[in-house]
Amino acid sequence: MASESVPSLLSRRSAWNLAASTHLPTMAAASEPATDEGVLSIYKAARRIKRRESTLYNALRSVADDAAFVAEIAALWPALPLVANLRCGLWYTQPRTLAATCYFKSTDGHAGNWGFSTARLNLHLALLAGERGGCIIVDSTRRGKRFPDSMSKTIPIWCCVLNRAIQRHRLRAINQVAVPKGNVEKYSGSSNWDSSVHLPMWVLDTEKNAIEGRIEEWADQFESCGADIHSLSLGLQKPLRPLWISQSTRIWLNEVPEHELWEFTPIILVSASASGTVPTQRMSSEYSWHYIPGAGDDEESWARGLTPALFWKHSYDLLDGGPDLCNQLVADIVEKERVYRAQRGEYSPQIAAKHLKSSSHNDPYCYGDHTTITQSMNSDPSAIAPTNTQYSSDGHVAFWIGASNLAVSSTRQVIDGLPDVDCILNCDSTSRSPSGSSENSYLELPIVGSKDDRFSLLKNLPRAISFAKKNLTAGRKMLLCCQTGEDISICVALAIITRLFSDSGCFDCGDSFAKRDITKLEMRKRLVFICKYAVNARPSRGNLRQVYSFLCNEKEQLSC
Repeated sequence: MASESVPSLLSRRSAWNLAASTHLPTMAAASEPATDEGVLSIYKAARRIKRRESTLYNALRSVADDAAFVAEIAALWPALPLVANLRCGLWYTQPRTLAATCYFKSTDGHAGNWGFSTARLNLHLALLAGERGGCIIVDSTRRGKRFPDSMSKTIPIWCCVLNRAIQRHRLRAINQVAVPKGNVEKYSGSSNWDSSVHLPMWVLDTEKNAIEGRIEEWADQFESCGADIHSLSLGLQKPLRPLWISQSTRIWLNEVPEHELWEFTPIILVSASASGTVPTQRMSSEYSWHYIPGAGDDEESWARGLTPALFWKHSYDLLDGGPDLCNQLVADIVEKERVYRAQRGEYSPQIAAKHLKSSSHNDPYCYGDHTTITQSMNSDPSAIAPTNTQYSSDGHVAFWIGASNLAVSSTRQVIDGLPDVDCILNCDSTSRSPSGSSENSYLELPIVGSKDDRFSLLKNLPRAISFAKKNLTAGRKMLLCCQTGEDISICVALAIITRLFSDSGCFDCGDSFAKRDITKLEMRKRLVFICKYAVNARPSRGNLRQVYSFLCNEKEQLSC
């Protein structure tokens, strides 16, 4: 049998080579464009196979499969809040189980590009972890890694910088207050306060040493940006420390540790997707499907308008419909949602804009603090409503920025109106003017993102400042809204607060702006102030640059 198998093997190999020679182009002809439509290059064939595997049904089925793993991990520590790292993490957490969101970028953890972003401080997450004894953060990655760089390095750097700043703050407090020598450690809590860097074991020692060498620099930046370190020091009784869990992690269910017994505040980082070593073809009760690691990433390229909230609302119908009906079901769901929101006025912010009225305050500049919000817009208002939080009649939240009489929100979320809003500055390029609005109570600026127009925000900021100055002088409460409530409206609020408010946060029509220098550090401090209240803020770098350019131009005009 063995002697007969060799010729047969050779004959099959020769036949394969003959077939290959007749169908594959030679090296000499590879540089020339193929004229035969039946001839495919290896690259095109690989792309076609990838497109065939990366179908919408495969992506949604992969998300649902990974979300089941996330739910199992969350059940091990039910007292810890579940947090989604935007935007990918939202796909792997059902809205009813989500306590908050955070925003850590993988680019801040890329090798050689490590950084601590003062534009994404996520202080609400630290306070939430301190209040609840820790938290669970969910994210995923498409690459052949077990964890995205946001979990491997960005969040560990964030934990270390906050710990180091809190330690500094407590030591300074000891030096300023006379404390008996025997009570110094008890007073400061710094005897066992761990402020070292904790990175996963797969990070190279050279990379770890480079990160450790920059912690002090990042701690200085954190202290100089005006963050409320005192509140962090009071809220965190134990230092922050990351822990990593993936689908490859082994956990003995009868030996799950209680988080209260740890000497640190755990930040449990859950990578939802399996690594590339697992079988990619899977079976359900009715259909087979191809598993896609990190399917929730880059949703614009595959979701066809479907959002995480819509997916979980219709998940049973979408998954039970199978791969043949999935695309049509998604199209129907997205269209019904669009019609529903259009009927309710999504593209026109149906917010009751009151007729102009004079201020009843005796002080024309400083006003009372309306609300302080430390929760995400994506969270359930009924479950996390703090005192003084203000919602529209449809239950959606607006973030009042301290005592500034300014609120920011999304035009998608604020539909039926806020009772205390007197005027609206709408920065949504897709919206329409509400009926009955006047030019004094409503201004629409069709601003688009910096990727679509690098100067759109810069060109519209003068009108925004003029509108805000007129209404804030009269003591009116103004709502700034954009399509997401996370980028453009935040940047407009930053320009208004920097241009028209003093360092103490009081409206002064821009008098203090003419007397102080405009630096990136000063602008960063005011952005941190805004993010303290609007915890979902995610301003893009391109829009922040436009705000800085506008403020510099304003300063030059005043000095002339």
